[in-house]
Amino acid sequence: MTPPADVEAAVADAHRRGWALVLAAAARVARDLDLAEECVQEAYAAALASWTRDGIPDNPTAWLTTAAKRRAMDAVRREQTLRSKLPLLVEREEGEGEVATDGPTVVVPEDVVQDERLRLIFMCCHPALAQEAQLALTLRLVCGATTAAIARAFLVSEPTMAARLTRAKKKISAARIPFRLPGGAELPDRLHAVLGVIHLLFTTGHTAPSGALLVRTDLVDQSLQLTRMLRELMPDEREVRGLLALLLVTDARRATRVDADGRLLRLEDQDRSLWDRSAIAEAHDLIMDGLRGGRPSRYLLQAAIASLYAEAPSYDQTDWTQIVTLYDELLSVWPSPVVALNRTVAVSMVSGPAQALVEVAELEKDGRLARYQYLPAIKADLLHRLGRWEEASIAYRQAMELTGNDAEREFLAERLAGPHRA
Repeated sequence: MTPPADVEAAVADAHRRGWALVLAAAARVARDLDLAEECVQEAYAAALASWTRDGIPDNPTAWLTTAAKRRAMDAVRREQTLRSKLPLLVEREEGEGEVATDGPTVVVPEDVVQDERLRLIFMCCHPALAQEAQLALTLRLVCGATTAAIARAFLVSEPTMAARLTRAKKKISAARIPFRLPGGAELPDRLHAVLGVIHLLFTTGHTAPSGALLVRTDLVDQSLQLTRMLRELMPDEREVRGLLALLLVTDARRATRVDADGRLLRLEDQDRSLWDRSAIAEAHDLIMDGLRGGRPSRYLLQAAIASLYAEAPSYDQTDWTQIVTLYDELLSVWPSPVVALNRTVAVSMVSGPAQALVEVAELEKDGRLARYQYLPAIKADLLHRLGRWEEASIAYRQAMELTGNDAEREFLAERLAGPHRA
């Protein structure tokens, strides 16, 4: 029987809001990543039938947590011999004695990381794993992201990302990596990876890789909440302040990024009077505080760039020269091709679109952004500004082929339909 629309919507909403909480609960029982994820997926599948029959529960996340933990307990009891050979995910917490376990006892510092999602991120960011594996695993396990969505975030094909996720899980099993909550002294060593995960979570929500909506507000709000928790946990870390500032100032434009019909609006067309000035002011204070601590690093510099965009009275009054200078500094500490591409937008405003196009051509030769939709989109805009309509049309089509978000694709289609009038 096909579940009614309200049940499907409730399950989808519970997936967006509660995946990490449900997985963390199942993981504490299953003590194995694959088994925990399988139990959670089964719980969500069971919810479709149960909620159709019995009605949607008052607390869907609690229902799913109970269902996933029961499946995990059943699986552990059935597979006791096999389970003893699998890596531990989390050492048993005091008072959680549902399933007897073997192995050494580890005291979990409950007062260090309270939120389940943040705790799960720290667990996934074990230093024995490569950073890319940490990021991918966290997006999969904490955010419930599909392999396809993660592949788009990493600019690789879906089969490539599937293989990477499989290798990461096999390494956990083969190396018997003990996944547990880090003690306070261990937190700084994992901070870089955790910040990267939260930032990627935010960017995935800020512009959804696919679907009709431009913004996944649940992911954006979750990343902001996690960053604020990190700020409380590690108040002296400048990069935590930088990340919080970056998320705040970037999200401040949320209400104006699309019009009433859901059409994407360019920065110059957005109503700045509707931007969240309190968030911009908070970000500014965090940036100034961070810059006083010495040479800025990645997130502080990104926040400073975004703040210049946000604080300008108008698009034409943006301090483009200062933005180029900040991008140069950012490239010195984080030599990313994406940063270099974003820099070309500011270069076009300082030195003209022709100079920016030369730099885009160099990035094309580099090849690392071959699957990045914003490279042909920026190239198309530069060609459009130079009056090279036929070449711009080709670039717009390339960008559309790489774009999974409906709002972005429609924007590109409008530009393609009339580049000489847009």
